Amino acid sequence: MAVRDDLDQLIGEFERTDPDVRARVDAALERRVLARDLAARRRAAGLTQVVLARRMGTSQAQVTRFESGADTRMSTVGRYAAALGVKLDWTITPARPTRTSRGTRRTPATRTGVTA
Repeated sequence: MAVRDDLDQLIGEFERTDPDVRARVDAALERRVLARDLAARRRAAGLTQVVLARRMGTSQAQVTRFESGADTRMSTVGRYAAALGVKLDWTITPARPTRTSRGTRRTPATRTGVTA
């Protein structure tokens, strides 16, 4: 069983008044993981934030904001990936599994490849 820390307790308190809090927190964490992965790829490629920003047509400050996990537009993520020479795959899945008419669970997914 995972140990609950202060943040988990705080989120639990907010969930009592807003049941969507957990989903928003989870989405923010997923964005942060993506930003960190792309930043690691930038560093592995030997690129500075300045060079990547120039390739993206933006400022180094914008790259810093993105890499720090700031809420970012999908177009910015796509431009960042393109500047690195990588392709993003966007996946859409339901937040919760659905029930079929027979009562079995299924989780349909729609996958679309996006070339950045």
